[in-house]
Amino acid sequence: MPCSHEDITSGQITGLDLSNETISAGIDDSSVLFNLKSLESVNLAANKFNFKQIPSRFGRFTRLLSLNLSNSGFSGQIPGELSQLTSLEVLDLSSFFSYGIHSLKLENPNLDKLVQNLTKLRSLYLDNVNISSQKSDWCQSLSSSLLDLEVLSLSNCQLSGPLDDSLERLQSLSVIRLALNNLSAPVPDFFANFKNLTVMNLGSCNLIGTFPEKVLQLQSLQILDLSANMNLNGFLPYFRMNGSLQSLVLSRTNFSGGIPESIGNLKNLSRLDLMKTNLSGKIPESMGNLTQLLSLDLSSNRFIGQIPSFQKCKNLTRVEESDLC
Repeated sequence: MPCSHEDITSGQITGLDLSNETISAGIDDSSVLFNLKSLESVNLAANKFNFKQIPSRFGRFTRLLSLNLSNSGFSGQIPGELSQLTSLEVLDLSSFFSYGIHSLKLENPNLDKLVQNLTKLRSLYLDNVNISSQKSDWCQSLSSSLLDLEVLSLSNCQLSGPLDDSLERLQSLSVIRLALNNLSAPVPDFFANFKNLTVMNLGSCNLIGTFPEKVLQLQSLQILDLSANMNLNGFLPYFRMNGSLQSLVLSRTNFSGGIPESIGNLKNLSRLDLMKTNLSGKIPESMGNLTQLLSLDLSSNRFIGQIPSFQKCKNLTRVEESDLC
């Protein structure tokens, strides 16, 4: 139902969704949008605002619970006024791509200043936002203010390591996406304490050290991507029954040892990518019982023996296997 002039002037609208409308005219602080004082949800995702800045008046929506400006072509400094949205539970300023000098950035205010008042935030998406000015203390900034955070998505934000121990305070985390940052650090053991963790993407982060096996054994974990971390060591553990793992991507890492027979316990596994690791030994027969498997890549490893039968894997559409010895 279209909004009437009376609706706009009285400010009774609580939700506004103009996503995917190819809006290109831009929004400035004089827009009629900012007369809607009662808004609790704003979604302007997937529009084309031609690298204009985010209007500072968004900070006046004091009742706002969700703000989604993702993939809309906004550019420049994220306004500090957004830190006034103290009721906010979801903030999405992410982009699918980095636009270089036209990307959104957090310099003044930086990440610390932006989130210090957003204590009710549960989901934070800042993928491809330039946060390089935060240096290495971004972990402390998050853990000091966002204790109820469930989704942390900061891929390609020019962050640096280490992954500080303060992150362990965020016990509600279920999604961690930090791919394409130069962390140059190991993954701390306490990541295995995130009992609600379902998604972890740390691909291309220049991780080092040994990956904690207990993270791979988390019953809640559905997606794990550690790809393109050539200096990351690790071993595949014993996989318990009834695990939730659906996608395991370890390509171009330095995982070694063998594939355990218990891999057959991962009944929900649909993607397994072990390409160009340092794995060896026999491919266990139990892999033939992974009936949900869609994609399998075992190429460029040192496996020996026979390839197991995948006849039960009726949905398998992509298979890349190494030359067995």
